[in-house]
Amino acid sequence: MIEIITKINGIVNNFVWGLPMLVLLVGTGILMTLLTKVFQLSHIGYWMKHTLGSIFTDKHITKHTGQDDQSISQFQSLCTALAATIGTGNIVGVASALIAGGPGAIFWMWIVAFFGMMTNYSENVLGIYYRRKNEKGEWSGGAMYYLRDGLGSKKGMKQVGAVLAVLFSLFCLLASFGIGNMSQINSIAGNMKAAFGVPNIVTGIVLMILAGLVILGGIKRIASVTEKLVPFMAIIYIIGALVVCVLNINQFGAVFSAIFKGAFALKAVGGGIVGSGVKMAITWGMKRGVFSNEAGLGSSVMVHSSSNVKEPVRQGMWGIFEVFADTIIVCTLTAFTVLSSGLVDLETGAVISSAEGSALVGEAFATVFGNAGPAFIAVAILLFAFSTVLGWSHYGTKAFEYLFGSKATIIYRAIFIVFILFGATMSLDLAWDLSDTFNGMMAIPNLIGVLALSPVVMRITKNYVDRKIKGKDEKPMLSAFPEIQKEQEKGLDTSD
Repeated sequence: MIEIITKINGIVNNFVWGLPMLVLLVGTGILMTLLTKVFQLSHIGYWMKHTLGSIFTDKHITKHTGQDDQSISQFQSLCTALAATIGTGNIVGVASALIAGGPGAIFWMWIVAFFGMMTNYSENVLGIYYRRKNEKGEWSGGAMYYLRDGLGSKKGMKQVGAVLAVLFSLFCLLASFGIGNMSQINSIAGNMKAAFGVPNIVTGIVLMILAGLVILGGIKRIASVTEKLVPFMAIIYIIGALVVCVLNINQFGAVFSAIFKGAFALKAVGGGIVGSGVKMAITWGMKRGVFSNEAGLGSSVMVHSSSNVKEPVRQGMWGIFEVFADTIIVCTLTAFTVLSSGLVDLETGAVISSAEGSALVGEAFATVFGNAGPAFIAVAILLFAFSTVLGWSHYGTKAFEYLFGSKATIIYRAIFIVFILFGATMSLDLAWDLSDTFNGMMAIPNLIGVLALSPVVMRITKNYVDRKIKGKDEKPMLSAFPEIQKEQEKGLDTSD
């Protein structure tokens, strides 16, 4: 039975993550880039000022909401989204891309991230524009809502939108147990046993208890933890990677050369071919890029929609920054750490070391930090993967809420917490494959929604740019629903 499931999943997985899907993902990003007049570049100073810059200058961004307000701050929504996206993909995924696709895969990872910025931006804009409040007073938004209320509002598309919304929720629910839970916990348990000799069952019990204390508290408790955990873990990892890169800075010229030559399968000085061919470089670079930052999957929009922001474009800009931080910064640092450490032949693109996944990155850190290198990576994976579990618990909760109502979400949270123990103690090769498939299948209904509603994103963006940047006096586009539009307009000020 397992063999049959494995074969069927293999066929589906090859389709889901095949070239047509990658073209659809990147194509959507290209379209949204053009429709918004290359917003990620043309307004780079503006969105950097109102994301990273605003963390230090605008108290409204980081200010916690009141006890009766079930929304979370913009900074908390970013940290919770980054908690789910900055995970094992930033370490294991990048290493896998280098092994299978050569240094050239990094170039294509950058390309998919550049256009993915606007896919993620569009998802967040639509998420805020079509969100509603549930029975508990929490904002509920995501692909399921803009599929049902956005796509479904078009002539003859009501049933199509409703069906796609349910499919997205089902795929998200299944993916949350795999890529958002068991596979992450399994990575933690394996690394903790290898680095420190901690038994898998002990790791599973400890993580189950810690996760339970956070997850059962709902989105506000999850956000409260991630806003402290994510900056800490990201800064520590970035500092460690920067130390390795700075000490190997004399290799940077060769690293850049290997990346660009490998991206287009150009001949190296010695006559060899850098990387394993342009097709492998493109496929693995794009696949790992999407897997890491999740742009196009419609996942992080569910937590971005919980923000107390009023302007859809403001939350859209946080989506741009999310992809920038995850892929352009963290993934790139991982790649440069490995490529500059001497573990890769920069002339041929071949990986010299026999290590794979996180072990390859650990070996790269060991060239500078000695035996502490693999231990550092084990701790990094612990923090990265555990934060991913917290973020995905919210995604699964929202998918479950859409399907069964907000009162039933406690059932999902309890099951999710129990699965953490299973993840630490089970062999999860099939679970990895299945979760990868469901993760990718989320993208299909989501991208249909983004493409169908691309004119809405374009109008909202133009409206915001005209008002906030060009100073025109126009009515803001804050919500698709008149009652929410009216409510949001009341408290609108210059900080929104």
